[in-house]
Amino acid sequence: MRLFSLFLIVGLFSCSAKHHYNKALKRGLEVTQTSDTIRISTIDSIPVIKHDTIVYQKFFSSKDTVVMYKNVYVPQTRLETRIEYKLKRDTIKMITRVEVQRAKADAKINKKPNYWGMLIFIACVFLVGWFGTKLLNKYL
Repeated sequence: MRLFSLFLIVGLFSCSAKHHYNKALKRGLEVTQTSDTIRISTIDSIPVIKHDTIVYQKFFSSKDTVVMYKNVYVPQTRLETRIEYKLKRDTIKMITRVEVQRAKADAKINKKPNYWGMLIFIACVFLVGWFGTKLLNKYL
């Protein structure tokens, strides 16, 4: 019995629909007209004969009704915003990884030997060896 009375009290003092609607308005809900009705009206003229003359009577009638629905913007929750941000961040990481791997593969394929660097390196090794032998011959 106490459990039932507890649920009854919680149910009576819980948030109403108006509270949640006002909360959504504060967080950015845009209330728009969800439907728009367009009526296409036509004027029909019917000839009527009165006392040897033809008189046109005009009648207004609506031929068609078109209902167009507009989109309603509903703000995202924190969880939806977080998931969307995480997806964007992960796709950016994946794109950069792919670009780095592509650059490394292109560097391996298009790698040309640096002839000037090799020539300078060989010249330096030759000069160090030559000066080394001169010093060793002089002091030994």
